[in-house]
Order: sequence, then structure tokens, then C-alpha cells
Amino acid sequence: MAKAVERKFVAVDPAKCTGCSLCEYVCVLEKNEPLWNPLRSRVRVIRLTPAFNLALTCRFCENAPCVRACPRNALTQSEEGFILVDEAKCDRCGWCIQACPYGGISLHPDKNLVLVCDLCRNNPEGPQCVQFCPEEALELVANDEAVTKKWVAAMEKIPANIEKLTNLVKRREWATLFDEAEDRAKRLSEKLEAINKKWGYRLKQI
Repeated sequence: MAKAVERKFVAVDPAKCTGCSLCEYVCVLEKNEPLWNPLRSRVRVIRLTPAFNLALTCRFCENAPCVRACPRNALTQSEEGFILVDEAKCDRCGWCIQACPYGGISLHPDKNLVLVCDLCRNNPEGPQCVQFCPEEALELVANDEAVTKKWVAAMEKIPANIEKLTNLVKRREWATLFDEAEDRAKRLSEKLEAINKKWGYRLKQI
């Protein structure tokens, strides 16, 4: 199997991710899907708790288990490490999805095709989900261990974050909560405006 020249993948910091799904939205626009539907995105947002959200994508494993698991040889791995899908061979059996240890593969809702991130390789700007994340929760990384540490650290902070929120509510410190929500809304609005400038012609088709 091919070995990635320089393995990098999109990873999320759960401590920053709000589960807004803008990354899914941007991915669908970038890939020119006919209708906006998060099921057509190559990045998937998982909302485990209100305080812990994940965005999952392909990690371009060396000797990728998804490729080895495919019974129809519909998946291959490029010299760069990208997972390539032959739509003529894929029958949506889902074995590759079961084999992926990172939740980085999903079924296309309308085609005999599985969806896998390719880091927006045809776009010189790089992964658009990273560029448009309003909380800067997504980044390009090359180390699984570093990602795991961030996930564990975020999980360990959940009780403290919940306690902080509970105390703010008990003390009726609404101004603090409103200020935080307003800041998030402002960042999201700015990214939405940038998306409209870039893909306005596509948005009119959706």
C-alpha cells in the first residue's frame, strides 16, 4: 500500500468546538454537491454532550485498514496517502466504515459511493473547513497522539465547565453568558459573510 509523503490530517480541539456544523456546510459547498445536506460532507460533526463536540475526518493511515477491508477493491490509496474511491466498484457495503478506527468514512446518501476527506487537494488554499471554522477548533496536524491528548484534556474539563455554567445560572449572571454567546455569534456571522462572498453563486442554487 502507498505511504503518505507527508501525513497530515484535519483534527478538532473539542475544547473549542461548539458543534456549529459550519465545517460540514463548507465541505458540501467546496465539493459542489447539488444540495446542502450534512450527510454529503467529508467531515462529520458528532455532538456527544453540550460541552463536548467532535469533528471527524480521514486520517490517511499508512496501509489504510479501509482499503484492506473493501471486498470489491473499490478503495485505493494514492502516493500522497489519499483514499480514492472507484464509484463503479463501490456497492455501499460499509465494510470500510466498520474498518476505519477514526470514524473518517461515511456513505453518500444518494450514490454508490463513500465519502472521504482529501484535504481539499484541488484547492490551493487547503482545507476549507479549517479556514472557515469560527472557533479555530480545526487544524492540520500530523500526530495521532497529540490529538488524543487534546480529546482527553477536553473531557477532563467537562465537569469544571458544567460547574462553572451552573454557578453562573444560579447567581443569575446572565450578562456573562450573553457576552460569551454574542462573541460566538459574531464570529459565526463573520464566517458566514465570508462564505457568502466565496460561494454566493452556489448558495443561490441551494
